[in-house]
Amino acid sequence: MANENQNQLQIELKPEVAQGVYSNFAVVANTKTEFVLDLVAVLPGLPKANVQSRVIMAPEHAKRLMLALTERVRGYEQQFGTIDLQQQPPKGNTIAPFGMPHGDA
Repeated sequence: MANENQNQLQIELKPEVAQGVYSNFAVVANTKTEFVLDLVAVLPGLPKANVQSRVIMAPEHAKRLMLALTERVRGYEQQFGTIDLQQQPPKGNTIAPFGMPHGDA
């Protein structure tokens, strides 16, 4: 039992990170060695949308994230119903809200 506790990863969530950042637009880019996920807040009436957070990860971790998100979305839809995107999925490397044009970062 003591050996199990030594092998557990302790994760700390600091208060300034716990509040999170709002994002309704994402740009995904990659090279052979990494994936870059820029999370952006696009707000009506503002001429510029700023990147709120950037996450850089290895391809293996990007795939694990994709699988984890797929599992969580599936569970969400089982509990609350299908998430209706009301539009065709975006083409390219962005995840855009409310029918916005797709851009590159």
